[in-house]
Amino acid sequence: MTQAASSGQPAAANADFPFVVMVDDNARYMDEDERWEQGAFATLEEARMACIALVDACLSRLYREGMDAEKLYAHYSDFGDDPFIVGPGASGHFSASKYAQERAAEICAVGKE
Repeated sequence: MTQAASSGQPAAANADFPFVVMVDDNARYMDEDERWEQGAFATLEEARMACIALVDACLSRLYREGMDAEKLYAHYSDFGDDPFIVGPGASGHFSASKYAQERAAEICAVGKE
């Protein structure tokens, strides 16, 4: 785990890069030992974009031709990366689950065209 023991904050957080993307593994739900730090960012928007990129990569890896959105989202929920943002005012700013559900619908709709 990459958490700084003394502060309880991610190791990479600092004044210039206060927003840190942490990633849980859905396959190991609630196991903080499997949590990893993706990186630190200067803005909340940069951190959000990093989260989106992680979820998009997981969905792309999990998608199979002909798969429907519900099945893709179920696979993501079981095996995907679950990024979240730590930093001032970041709580609740990004929901990987909500984004993955919306994005799965988009991906599968394109696959049917």
